[in-house]
Amino acid sequence: MVAWGATMHWPLYVALAALALGAALAGLRESAAVPWFMVAVGLVASVFGLGAGLAALGLASLLLFFQGAMNPSSLAALLLAALLAHQVGESLRRAHRRAKYLAQTHRLLAEALEALPKAQNREELLKSLPERLARLGERGHVGVWVPEGQGLRLLAARPPLSVETIPYGGVVGRAYREGRPVYVPDVRRDPDYIAPPDHKALAELALPLRERGEVVAVLNLERDRPFPEELQEGLKRFAQAVSLQLSRLADEEERRLVAELSLALQSASRLEEAAAKALALLVRALGLEAGAFWEVRGARMVNLAAHGVEEPALRKVLEEGLPYGVGLAWRVYETRSPLFTARYAEEDRTVPALKALDWRTFAALPVPTPGAPRARRIFVVGQRAERLWRRSEVDLLLLACRTLGLGLERLTEKARHEAVNRIFLELLEKPPEELYQAVLEEAIRQVPGAEAGSLLVWEDGAYRYKAAFGYDLEGLKALAFTREAQLKWYGLGEEKARQGEPRLLSVEERPIAEISHETAPPEVIDAAGKAEEIQANLCLPIPYKGEVLAYLNLENLHDPKAFGEDSLEAARFFATPLATLLHEIRTRKLLEEAALTDPLTGLPNRRAFDRFLEEELKRAERYGYPLALAVMDLRGFKQVNDRLGHAVGDLALMKVAEALQREKRNGDRIFRWGGDEFAALFPHTGKEGALKAAFRYARAIEALCFGGLCLGVNIGLAAFPEDGKTPDELLSAADSRMYQAKAQGLAVLA
Repeated sequence: MVAWGATMHWPLYVALAALALGAALAGLRESAAVPWFMVAVGLVASVFGLGAGLAALGLASLLLFFQGAMNPSSLAALLLAALLAHQVGESLRRAHRRAKYLAQTHRLLAEALEALPKAQNREELLKSLPERLARLGERGHVGVWVPEGQGLRLLAARPPLSVETIPYGGVVGRAYREGRPVYVPDVRRDPDYIAPPDHKALAELALPLRERGEVVAVLNLERDRPFPEELQEGLKRFAQAVSLQLSRLADEEERRLVAELSLALQSASRLEEAAAKALALLVRALGLEAGAFWEVRGARMVNLAAHGVEEPALRKVLEEGLPYGVGLAWRVYETRSPLFTARYAEEDRTVPALKALDWRTFAALPVPTPGAPRARRIFVVGQRAERLWRRSEVDLLLLACRTLGLGLERLTEKARHEAVNRIFLELLEKPPEELYQAVLEEAIRQVPGAEAGSLLVWEDGAYRYKAAFGYDLEGLKALAFTREAQLKWYGLGEEKARQGEPRLLSVEERPIAEISHETAPPEVIDAAGKAEEIQANLCLPIPYKGEVLAYLNLENLHDPKAFGEDSLEAARFFATPLATLLHEIRTRKLLEEAALTDPLTGLPNRRAFDRFLEEELKRAERYGYPLALAVMDLRGFKQVNDRLGHAVGDLALMKVAEALQREKRNGDRIFRWGGDEFAALFPHTGKEGALKAAFRYARAIEALCFGGLCLGVNIGLAAFPEDGKTPDELLSAADSRMYQAKAQGLAVLA
C-alpha cells in the first residue's frame, strides 16, 4: 500500500536505496555487503511498506546468494531490517497522512469561519454548503436534507440529484433520528442504505446540523472510497461550525423580530391595529400562509385581526367568531398551553371549515395576561402544507406572544379609560334607563370572562333590576331585594361591600342557583335570570360615601373558571367611575323627579304622566300586554275650597292623594294633573281589572269629608288596544267618558 504523500519524496528515497544497493555490488567485502543491503531493504520498507520491503529483501537475498554471502543470519538480518523499517515508516506515514488531513480540516474550518457568517438566513446558509465543500476539493456527492412531513427533502446538492425526498429509514434518516454522525465505510453491507440513481458510492457520511440543539438538517457526503478518520473529524468540526452559525442566525432573527414587534406595538393605538401588525410580521417572518388573532368574550371568540385569510368559508368563520368549545383555540384557552401540530385534521375540536380545506400545519398560542386563569387572547398561525415546527420557531412564537402580552396591556387599559369617558359623555345625552344598560354592556365587554350580567340599583327602598344582558329584564323587574338579601348574595359582608370589593363565585365552590333561590323566587330567577345556567359570577358593589348605590353582577354561563384576578382588576377599574356616574344619575333623577312631582301631594304631575304613558304604551305594544288608564275629576271640591278656605282645600287634595296611594295595587301609578284632577295608569291590566280598581278609588274618595262637606269623583276609563293605540287616542277616550260619567251622575264609566 502506497502511503499518502509518499510520492512527494520518492525520488530521494529511490536514490538512497539505489546508492545502498550499488555500494553492496561494488565489490565490497562480503561482510560489509549485508549492512548495505539491510539499509536498502529498510529504506524500501519504510517508504513503500512491508510488501515492497519484502520484495527488496528477495532481490538482496538473490544478490547475496550469487556473492556466496547468503546464510540464515544474513536472511534474518534482512528480514529484521524490513520489519523494523516498516514499523517506523508506518508511524511516519500515518503522521504525514494525519498532517495532510489536518491541513484540509483547517481549511474547512477557515472556510466556515470566513464564509458562513456572510449568509443572511438559515436557508441561504444550508443551500450554500454543497458548493462550499465542492470548492474545497471534496470529491463525490454532497447534499443537504431537511425534514418535511413523512421524510426528508433535498434542499441542495452537488452534483444535482434526481431524487427529491427520501424516507427516514436510510443512513441520512438515522443521523437525523439519532442526532449523531453516521459513517458507513461500505454501503453495500448496510441494509439501510438508499442508493441514488445518479451515481455509485462506496462510503457515506451523514452529519446532523443543529439549531439551538435541535437537528434541523443533515449534511450527507458520498464518495467512491472510504473517508479517512482525519477527514471525518474535519467534516464533523465543519458541521459543528455550521450548527453554531445556524443558532446565531436564529438568535439574530429572534432579536430583530422582537424589536420590530415592539416598535409596531408602540405605534398602535388600538388592540385591533396591534393584532394586525403582529400577525403580518410573524406570518411573513416564519414563511407561513395565514394567521388570526382571537379574543375570548364570554361564550365566543371574536376576531381582532386576520392576515392571509382569503377563502370565503374562513372569512365567514372570522365574521361569526368561534362558539364555545369549537376549535383548538378553545383548548389553548382552557389549558393556557401552546399547541403545535402538522396534522390538523387528526386533532379533535377542529374548525369544520378549516378541516374541509385540508389545512395541516397549525399553531395556537396564548398571549399572556397577568392574573388570568384562562388564555384571554389566542394567536393562531398556519398553512395548508404539512410542516414540522422547529424549536427555534416555537421559541420565537412564544417570545413574540410574551412581547404581545406586555404591549396589549397598555392598549387594554387605554380602551377601558376610553369606555368610561364615553359613558360620561353620554350621561348628558341619554336618559338614566338607557345609560344603565350602556354601563352594563360596557362592563361585560371590558371585564374578562363576562358574557352576561345585570345591574341592580337602590331605588324606593329596595335594590331593583335596571339593566340586564343575556336575561329577561322585564321578568327581572318584578323582583326587589332588601339590603340584607343583597348582602346574603354578595357574601363578603357589609364592610367589604362599602369598600367596593368585588367577589368571585363558581359552581365548583357552591351551586350558584342555590344562593339565588334563597334571595328570589325560583320560578322567576330561573326563568328570567337563568340561575341554573350560571357557572361563574362576579359581583361588584358600587359604594358612594358609605352607601352601596348598586350591585353589578357579571356572569359566565359556560366556564366555572372564567373569572380571575384580571377580572377583579378590571371590575375595580369600573367601581369608582361607576359610583360617580350612579351618584350623578341619582342627583339628576332627583332633580327630574322634583320637576315631575306635584309639591302639594307628592304625586307625579302631568308631565310625569305623559312620560310614563308613552313608555308603558311602548312596552305594551312590544310585548303584547294590556294597558289601561283613568282620568279622575273630584266632585264637591269647589265647595270645600270656597267655604272652608284654601288651607282645607289643600288638605283635602293631600287626603285624596293618600287615599289613592293606599288603594293602588303594585305596579299601578297615580298622578295629579293639576287642580282637582287626578289620573292613574294600570300596566298589565285590561279594562275589567281597571274598572275594579276605579271603583275602589271612588269609594275611598267618597269616604273623605271636611267640615260636613264630602267629596265624590267622576272617573273615565280607556284601555289599550281596544280604545286606542296612541296616547292622544287613549286620553281622548278616557276624558270623554269622564264627562259622560259627570253628566250621568256616575262614579265610573268605561
